[in-house]
Amino acid sequence: MISIDNDYLQSTLLNLLDIPSPTGYTDRIVHFVGKELESMGIPFELTRRGAIRATLKGRQPMLDRAIVVHLDTIGAMVRELKPNGRLGIVMIGHWPARFAEGARVTIFTDNRSFRGTIQPLKASGHVYNEEVDTQPVNWDNLEVRIDEKVYNRDDLEALGFNVGDIIAVDSSPEVTDSGFIKARHLDNKAGVACQLATIKAITDAGITLPVTCHPLFTISEEEGTGASSILHGNVAAMVAIDNSTVAPGQNSREDTVIIAMRDQGAIYDYHLTHRLIQLCEDNSIPYVRDVFRHYRSDAASALSAGNDIRTGLICFGLDASHGHERTHRDSLEAVSNLLCAYLQSTPRITHDRNKLGPLEGFPLLNVGRED
Repeated sequence: MISIDNDYLQSTLLNLLDIPSPTGYTDRIVHFVGKELESMGIPFELTRRGAIRATLKGRQPMLDRAIVVHLDTIGAMVRELKPNGRLGIVMIGHWPARFAEGARVTIFTDNRSFRGTIQPLKASGHVYNEEVDTQPVNWDNLEVRIDEKVYNRDDLEALGFNVGDIIAVDSSPEVTDSGFIKARHLDNKAGVACQLATIKAITDAGITLPVTCHPLFTISEEEGTGASSILHGNVAAMVAIDNSTVAPGQNSREDTVIIAMRDQGAIYDYHLTHRLIQLCEDNSIPYVRDVFRHYRSDAASALSAGNDIRTGLICFGLDASHGHERTHRDSLEAVSNLLCAYLQSTPRITHDRNKLGPLEGFPLLNVGRED
């Protein structure tokens, strides 16, 4: 098994976390990833809106693979310029208002950026006493306090604020001596770092893959469209890389790779999923399986768009997804190792080279059956 450059993985992750990229404001991170691919000599193309499709050329045609991550994150948008000189907001992506309270943010107007903080409407106990604890927790109960001398709507308009301005939440990363990485937006910048580290490992080792692989980087997963329009026509199988949910009632861990069996948007392909499991076992990669009830990935958006492909989902373990997130570098290494093993493996279902084909060669599940 080729080795992952863990220093590169971690430094790339920290660089990605430093780039604001809420859905709808992803141009800068697209340029960053594009330059990383250029530095490794990897050819790629951009869609009109900026999703990236790269190519790692393989020996065999017509059984192309894709591995996909998303560059966009959760965030917020201005919905109201308020009479008190503050901003009413709505969420970008889906995340709880309780994790927005106290977040430090950057607001991007048409001409410049401003700093601010998301505050509950009743933020001071010295003024509101117990009401600071009893007020409802929802997005209508939040506002952005801007770090400028603004006291009314006219002041906001004079500085150039508008409804629709995008708001990025600070990532505030921290790496502990015990190997934990804490930050907002590990979903899915940790996945992006794993994908780039995998590409670097394969390129540095001079490996020619058995089939062509297209690393994909999407820009609208948090709003639900993700990989709906970026797949190459020859792609037969796609593995998405994203976060898992570590919580009671879930089987995920923060120090392994997690192989998803299903989520609310997809039941993942039996053959591809079990191939990933076998690769973990053959290469001593620590893994667990899990099922996600309130979760949707790039793979689901690709299937919803009508793509007839086998899909799988592998994850790094993540505590408090879409909140104050935490993972462990062991999990990121395990994800990268599995990606390397998968891309070097030879496809077993040659029937998949056909968009439409005969019964002959189509796999037959026969586990546990007595004939």
